[in-house]
Amino acid sequence: MQPDLVLASSLTPPEQVQALEELGLTVFALANPVNFDGLYINILTMATLTDRLEEAGELVNSLKLRVAAVEEKITKAESRPLIFYELDGTDPNAPWTSGPGTFVDTLIGMAGGLNLGSELIGDWVQISIEELIVQDPDMILLGSAHWGGVTPEAVAARSGWDALQAVQNNQVMTFDDNLVSRPGPRLVDGLEAMAKLIHPELFK
Repeated sequence: MQPDLVLASSLTPPEQVQALEELGLTVFALANPVNFDGLYINILTMATLTDRLEEAGELVNSLKLRVAAVEEKITKAESRPLIFYELDGTDPNAPWTSGPGTFVDTLIGMAGGLNLGSELIGDWVQISIEELIVQDPDMILLGSAHWGGVTPEAVAARSGWDALQAVQNNQVMTFDDNLVSRPGPRLVDGLEAMAKLIHPELFK
């Protein structure tokens, strides 16, 4: 097909990039951002590469306005509930979650919550059910719902999970992980959706 531009990510193996370049293709590596400033830079970088700076500038400005609107509402929050974000619950005794410095961690904080995974070590980490019970999150967001079909009812039926206050108080919510797992403009949709789940009282 002879593309004019090939985009690589931090997940693209270096040898694959080299192979593409040896075929005479132009490859540009775009790093995954961990905050909105990084996202805006990526959008403008892409716009520079594709000669779409004017459109990208308008997009970035509109995204910034939406983020600011959420941040303004969250300043009125009277609490910061502890959130467990489940990435993968295939092993209910050691589910995967998002650790410190990830975009999920950033979004939970901006949405007015505290990420339980922020105290763990690593970007994507497992936590034992025993430690989860000790931490006892106020709310569980099921990023695993979209691709794994996990439901709040299934979580409540897991052995030992009925000890969690989030389960007892019906604070187990499904969440579209597509909004936060691949950094792009939809991350603002993810921030808005997450803020409405964590602080519905501010979005009435």
